[in-house]
Amino acid sequence: MKKMLIFSAVLIFISLCGLAVFILHLRHYAEQPAGLEPNNVVVDIPAGQPFKKTSQTLFQRNLIDSPFKFNLVARLKGYDKRLKAGEYSLCACMSPLQILEKLVKGEVKLYKLTVPEGLNIHQIAELIVEAGFSNKSNFIETATNADLARKYGIDADTFEGYLFPETYYFPKNSTAESIIASMAKHFWLVFGPAWQERSTQLGFSTHQIVTLASIIEKETSTPAERPLISSVFHNRLKMKMRLESDPTVIYGLKDFDGNLKRAHLEAATPYNTYKTAGLPAGPIANPGKASLEAALYPADTKFIYFVSKKNKTHQFSTNLKDHNLAVQQYQLQR
Repeated sequence: MKKMLIFSAVLIFISLCGLAVFILHLRHYAEQPAGLEPNNVVVDIPAGQPFKKTSQTLFQRNLIDSPFKFNLVARLKGYDKRLKAGEYSLCACMSPLQILEKLVKGEVKLYKLTVPEGLNIHQIAELIVEAGFSNKSNFIETATNADLARKYGIDADTFEGYLFPETYYFPKNSTAESIIASMAKHFWLVFGPAWQERSTQLGFSTHQIVTLASIIEKETSTPAERPLISSVFHNRLKMKMRLESDPTVIYGLKDFDGNLKRAHLEAATPYNTYKTAGLPAGPIANPGKASLEAALYPADTKFIYFVSKKNKTHQFSTNLKDHNLAVQQYQLQR
């Protein structure tokens, strides 16, 4: 009986030693990369894919060297039921534990999308297509959804003017709505309470300021001129003069070929500021921070006219006589 107890104790001791050795071995495996080369491999993990299938995929891509041990580590850590679907950039130089933690955190591969200032919804849609995120019609349909616009605090029927120009990073499977939502949220981060209060002080709604900023954005690419351009439009609005801005006319035209004609200035559209007093129906582009700020803080001038010098700058005038002379000098070259 005593020998049996001793034998049983020895077996238990051996088993415990073996278990301890195995656990140490498994821990070493979890912290040891399968390779040393920084060979980034893109792996797509579909939603609902069984964990064992994911392990096999990682093994086939030479990212891990033992699916069995990988499964054990994941189960012991409680990670096997917590992986997030998506596209991941992984490397054999990462340990199995590092790979698991990345998959659990959902640190998916991100793609760069740069939206310049002054583009309209249709132009941004083309960038979205080029980046491979969405098709053009779906993006435009989403960006012109009135209910969705109001969901994000926009008092208008579309997101025109509120798709904030910036460099973004999105996962490959991003929807049009998620992209638009990110841009609109970024807009409200920039156009915060202080600027909203400033709009009210000027007697404008946020939407009117965004509309004015979009015109300023299209009228000049020279940073120093934005407050001056803004002052011209503010002065005209105070004097109840029509804004007479070519970019607003162009926005209201269909299939514009780049050649603005006199007949276009006579076209009856909600965006023709040669024919309609005040601001146009809405923004004509998506302005950046500098143009929004210029709309809110115009320069203190008496200018009511400006004309292009054809060198990316403008000549500003306070009266029609000086303006006509500037037109002859810079446009007619007399």
